[in-house]
Amino acid sequence: MAASRTATAVVGLVASLAISAAVYVATGWLFLFVFVPFVPFLFARPLGGDGPDRPPPRECPQCGFRTRDPDFQYCPRDGRSLRESPRRRS
Repeated sequence: MAASRTATAVVGLVASLAISAAVYVATGWLFLFVFVPFVPFLFARPLGGDGPDRPPPRECPQCGFRTRDPDFQYCPRDGRSLRESPRRRS
């Protein structure tokens, strides 16, 4: 998965530089070079989305501690067993 994100970032960077160079040659404006660092955000997945590769969140019934980390079986605050939390509608 990291390789695909890296490839997407590289392709976005190259495309942005190509478009920026073309606009600079055509108009003489350097303004678009400022936006090059923001290109990877165009292809980023939304935060908090449940995908097939993400485990469902689990929650402590007492204190509300939530995690998706499969290493946590018990709440670090009170030691209770974590339960799968109900899906929230957005």
